[in-house]
Amino acid sequence: MKKLPRDDRRARHMSSNIEVDLAGLVEFVTGKHHWVLATTRADGRPQMTLVTGAITGSGELLISSYPSRAKVRNAKRNPLVSVVVMGAEFNDAWVQIDGEATVDDMPEAADGLVEYYRSISGEHPDWDEYRQAMFDQGKSVIRIAPTRWSPVSTGGFPPELFEA
Repeated sequence: MKKLPRDDRRARHMSSNIEVDLAGLVEFVTGKHHWVLATTRADGRPQMTLVTGAITGSGELLISSYPSRAKVRNAKRNPLVSVVVMGAEFNDAWVQIDGEATVDDMPEAADGLVEYYRSISGEHPDWDEYRQAMFDQGKSVIRIAPTRWSPVSTGGFPPELFEA
């Protein structure tokens, strides 16, 4: 196969894979809240859900939900989950994070929901009011401890198509 020159216009759309440590993962994910959560159904097939998520400074992933949702029931039954975090555009960089989930229901979920809110929106004007609203709604928080993650990746043309 003949390699393309580096000045070919397609070289601007070369794929990349950047290995990151936990601090790099936190840096990449912070501010990106559009995620896909994959849990496992009782029959073993994947169940994927679009979610809004947050990452803490220590790398824990947080997702707010309700006890009756499939993702919560699935995570309680099988805590091995995966999350894809992507940017605002379809062709932005992304990362897959695998981890172990724990689910807290109210009232134990309150602190996690506060942390979730802070990670996405900052400070709430009345934390007591927020906690009460979460209690009244019967919310849950899914906490995911990352166990491994892919490189931060972008799609495009493979680098090996181009001259060195």
